[in-house]
Amino acid sequence: MYTLLSGLYKYMFQKDEYCILILGLDNAGKTTFLEQSKTRFNKQYKGMSLSKITTTVGLNIGTVDVGKARLMFWDLGGQEELQSLWDKYYAECHGVIYVIDSTDEERLSESKQAFDLPLHP
Repeated sequence: MYTLLSGLYKYMFQKDEYCILILGLDNAGKTTFLEQSKTRFNKQYKGMSLSKITTTVGLNIGTVDVGKARLMFWDLGGQEELQSLWDKYYAECHGVIYVIDSTDEERLSESKQAFDLPLHP
């Protein structure tokens, strides 16, 4: 009986979860994108002051509920040393957002190279 009720509860109230990677070079705006998304979709979340955002070392995680779906954003650090870890997260994700700082024209080719890295080096 518990299994039946548990299954019914999950069917009625549990949200489908999707994991989205946020990738890009360091200082491209990945964490800013994450903070703006959380602020836009969660009315109770006041957000971090954009002036307080610093370089991501490792990973930031943010969750946003949209309708019956829960989006879990994984904001991965973009430093060159951390880019080699990106492919470890691909198998668990459902989508990728690649952020490019269009005002940093000197690094556009570097961003393209990072984007073109093979999934399995």
